[in-house]
Amino acid sequence: MESRFRLFLLTATLLLSPLAQAADNKQPSPNPDAGQTEPFKQIIQQESVIQPDIKRRQVKESQIDTENFEVGVFVGLLSIEDFGTNSIIGARLAYHVTEDFFFEGTYALSEGGTTSADNFGPPLLSTSQREYTFYTAALGYNFLPGEAFLGRGLAFNTSLYLVAGIGNTEFGGENRFTAMFGAGYRLILKDWLAVHANARDHIFSIDITGQEKNAHNIEISLGLTYFF
Repeated sequence: MESRFRLFLLTATLLLSPLAQAADNKQPSPNPDAGQTEPFKQIIQQESVIQPDIKRRQVKESQIDTENFEVGVFVGLLSIEDFGTNSIIGARLAYHVTEDFFFEGTYALSEGGTTSADNFGPPLLSTSQREYTFYTAALGYNFLPGEAFLGRGLAFNTSLYLVAGIGNTEFGGENRFTAMFGAGYRLILKDWLAVHANARDHIFSIDITGQEKNAHNIEISLGLTYFF
């Protein structure tokens, strides 16, 4: 009887040992790094992403009005070759064909001074002949648009431009065909108001002093214009 019981236990042991090994293989093995990564996870969760503190300025930018016409007045100085420098006053009308090109018409008045020759004889020109009047028709090109900032919250549209044209100058009792070249700077104060600074050379042929030559008459002016 005892031998049969031992045989039963031995048989049961042999049959159950493979099942026990399979159960042991299914159990997950402990992760040796589990205890080490947990503190790092806590540190990462505690740390916050650095956000840049950017304060954006609110800039109010003036714009050119939608109208294409521009009219205004200007004052400045005109240096008439051989006849000194005197004040000049005039009016300007422009039509903007595109953002880059515009047509311009100008009319202005000035007066010539005396020459060194007047100190040794009768004046070369009478008072009426010293009156200087000119008008020109020109083409302008805005070659360098930009912005000018006043303080931290105000911006103005600006533009550097070139002009070239032809016209007529009445001086010395004669009408003289005139070529004009120059450059200017425009600052848009409002969508309807602009400031202009100009430097121009008015060139015409003259022989009042006894020698015929091309006289260069330099204009420096400052003006205001209105868009409509």
